[in-house]
Amino acid sequence: MSAKSKLSTLILILSLVFLYAGCLAFAKQDPELKQCTHQCRVQQQYDEKQKEECVRTCEEYHREKKDRESLKEVGQDPDVEFHPGGELSECQSRCVGLAGEVRQLCLFRCQQKWRRDHASRWEEEGKKQSKEDAEDEGEEEKHNPYVFEDKHFSTAIKTGKGRVDILTKFTHDSDILRGIENYRLALLVASPKSFVVPNHFDANAIFVVTQGRGTLTLIHEDKRESFNIETGDIIHVRAGTPLYLINRDDNEKLFIVKLLQPINQPDHYEVFYGAGGAKPESFYETFSTEILEAALKTSRDKLERFFDKQGKGPFVEASREQIEAMSSHEEGSKGGGLWPFGSESKSKSAFNLFRKREPSHCNRYGQLFEVEEDEFKRLKDFDLRVSYANITKGCMSAPFYNSRAIKIAIVVKGEGYFEMVSPPVSPKSSQEDSGGRKSGSRYQKISSRLRSDTVFVVPAGHPFVTVASRNNNLEILCFEVNIENNVRYLLAGEGNYVQQFEKEAKELAFKSKEEEVDRIFGNQDEEFFFPGPRQQRGRDYE
Repeated sequence: MSAKSKLSTLILILSLVFLYAGCLAFAKQDPELKQCTHQCRVQQQYDEKQKEECVRTCEEYHREKKDRESLKEVGQDPDVEFHPGGELSECQSRCVGLAGEVRQLCLFRCQQKWRRDHASRWEEEGKKQSKEDAEDEGEEEKHNPYVFEDKHFSTAIKTGKGRVDILTKFTHDSDILRGIENYRLALLVASPKSFVVPNHFDANAIFVVTQGRGTLTLIHEDKRESFNIETGDIIHVRAGTPLYLINRDDNEKLFIVKLLQPINQPDHYEVFYGAGGAKPESFYETFSTEILEAALKTSRDKLERFFDKQGKGPFVEASREQIEAMSSHEEGSKGGGLWPFGSESKSKSAFNLFRKREPSHCNRYGQLFEVEEDEFKRLKDFDLRVSYANITKGCMSAPFYNSRAIKIAIVVKGEGYFEMVSPPVSPKSSQEDSGGRKSGSRYQKISSRLRSDTVFVVPAGHPFVTVASRNNNLEILCFEVNIENNVRYLLAGEGNYVQQFEKEAKELAFKSKEEEVDRIFGNQDEEFFFPGPRQQRGRDYE
């Protein structure tokens, strides 16, 4: 298209926009844009290519106008003036012959073009910086004993109906987490209508259902305990307890996070399958044939045929009739009858996170659900608190630390990042800066991106914060070990610990008047969940 044709197109579009702006102010959906594009398409002197360019120009102008309106809303002047020198000045000089709002639009378009042209340069610089940051982060993560990602999980069992993934030992790369070396974390995923064959393990365990619905059966010494489980349920399983499990949903997978405390060997546990055959191998078959014949009073041939029947693995498909039969009741002692699983009755082995009267902390920036030992007595065996944080997208938790509890956290949904203050953990020499450690500092910033199934550990006394991405809420399941006599110290927001300092302590500690200290630590009036760093931009700070 010639320069003259382009100029006439622009003049036509500007005329159309300003002509119809007033009379279409009450139209329902972008009336100016609709009218402008319509006029482009009905211009008989334009060929198809010119019409499309005209439409694109309308859309670009519409976006720019919205930008101008947004700038006005935040108190910035959208009108631009001449910028002497360079490419921007050359473009703006072409607007001299125009007048009024048309001139302002021309200047605005010049500025937008200048920004777009320079954005590519800034993007390249940003990519270069991001690459450097990623290299630094990669170096930091290489020596980061607090964060565990997909590569740190190994698949213990995998079939078409489900899988079990086990996290590496917490002390695999460093002994810095030896305070929880006798804990292991595992993930169980069961497909719809799948049955997990009976098994037991040499570890005490806490199960938390993070998605789905199922029925779990525990075999105790004198009774069978069956109960329906759903998202938010916490289940305590004592070491050696035989159990089996079914996903009673037709469509949704069942996800269970397991925290295990091995009995026989520190940081290692074994799973034993009584049922099964060649796959999974039943421990019955490990005994000599003579022992099995005598113990079960069954001939060798019958035993071989019996144990060879099961060959589909630990996860097998159940029929709808079998699922309904197993999930329709809870059974008591072996002499007792069946009774419906009521809404008020709850097994002593299970407790639901989300059925509490209200969250521990809740505002529009996030929610925190917690279950303490006094609410679910079985947690006392672990000296444990279970919590679930749902941080609103773009928001953050308050920075805090636990006085003696060690937090083992796994991301259930969403993405974000966390930062933690730690003593130096890098193997580099003290003369070098490492990761987030400032030169000469006694602390190092540990930071990591968070996504589904990322596990991170926060030792006692280590201040930390978690931040949700701008796109999704960040949901985190937490196990806090050594919870007895633990105190949570908030470092910002309502109830932060600085607010309890005496006047003299404030002035001596911060070398400032008490009023200034109170102003700094009293500005944030929210408690536990705040707007995140990017949400805070543009706000007025005192």
